Amino acid sequence: MRYQRSSQLFKAASAVIPGGVNSPVRAFKAVGGTPVFVTKAKGAYLYDADGNRLIDYINSWGPMILGHAYPPVIEAVIEKAQLGTSFGMPTEIETKIAELAVSMVPNIDQIRFVNSGTEACMSAVRLARGFTGKEKIIKFAGCYHGHSDSFLIQAGSGAVTFGSPNSPGVTEGTAKDTLLAPYNDLVAVAEIFEANPSQIASIIVEPVAGNMGCIPPQSGFLEGLRALCDAHQAILIFDEVMTGFRLARGGVQELYGVNADIVCFGKVIGGGLPVGAFAARHEIMAHLAPLGPVYQAGTLSGNPLAMAAGYAMLQALESDAEVFERLAQKTAYLHEGISKTLKAHQVLHTINRVGSMISVHFSESPVVDFETAAEGNNERFKTFFHGLLNAGIYIAPSAFETWFITDALTYEDLDETIAAVAKIAPSL
Repeated sequence: MRYQRSSQLFKAASAVIPGGVNSPVRAFKAVGGTPVFVTKAKGAYLYDADGNRLIDYINSWGPMILGHAYPPVIEAVIEKAQLGTSFGMPTEIETKIAELAVSMVPNIDQIRFVNSGTEACMSAVRLARGFTGKEKIIKFAGCYHGHSDSFLIQAGSGAVTFGSPNSPGVTEGTAKDTLLAPYNDLVAVAEIFEANPSQIASIIVEPVAGNMGCIPPQSGFLEGLRALCDAHQAILIFDEVMTGFRLARGGVQELYGVNADIVCFGKVIGGGLPVGAFAARHEIMAHLAPLGPVYQAGTLSGNPLAMAAGYAMLQALESDAEVFERLAQKTAYLHEGISKTLKAHQVLHTINRVGSMISVHFSESPVVDFETAAEGNNERFKTFFHGLLNAGIYIAPSAFETWFITDALTYEDLDETIAAVAKIAPSL
């Protein structure tokens, strides 16, 4: 496939936008080459500026769970837009989607809408600190919770020491309150609690990781986090920005039967528009302004277009009892097809999958955390990525990102993808 027009557009963008993109992963730095510029999308397909059709496996990084330009969502947005695009005042649609979300997700009574996953996670941590009166948080290496200062932290000299900033602009003072542990390592988390008695406000975790590829929680990991938080009077925050309303009707809490204290949402809950949210029980949410002292606000929070899109999406998922099973079956079919093909060509690999999230790691070892994910052969991934792109298949341009399956994908699309892998495999 040719990408001449995309190259021209990227050159023009680079003159006026830092790096030519408004989110770094889009720049193809991890895989090389020129970013693909999209003009439209429908169902399971992207259509780029050069007229190529691409089978899409990122789906706007997750929200297009029922396909691009899903008619009920588009119709809801158009209908709302004709009435006005933003008011900065309460609207009834906010209450409707809040009632629906609360009815679908276990262990939450109230929800506050914001504009992004970053906002949701940032606000959840502030609420946890305000509720507990403690300052330190535990996060996991490789888990991404947005670009708020508290989350842009890398590991320090050991599991029980505080981290250091991994981005200029993040202060050492902020970094000292963020403690890092390896994902799936309960012993390390317990050691951090012991080294910081009565100081930990919360643990924030992607309960199924998606930012080091898809990495499932090992047996007992989420239950162990719950028990540690209970023992140390800390708040357990599930960052379900990716997993919420995607892996199950009630997200990971439902899928694994483990309750969090605060849950963060994004992606699917906005139906493709910029939306985030965080939710908890009454006693926690009562600390949030205007009821309590923990401040959070936003002019565009609860924007009527975003609320209409999200409400239409959640209604569709709520009314289709089979949708999550269909998604899981399609993802399993793709997993089995790719794995069989790579094994036939003796390509070392590991594939992780949970529900409709999946990732291919070019490593023979199990991938259970950031360290093992980083052991994958990135040069092989680059070849894999560009081979698929040239075959009209778009996956995340990074080995450290999960793929997202949409219900709009047909088995013919999956077979086309598997066949493309078969053509690439001899060169891997």
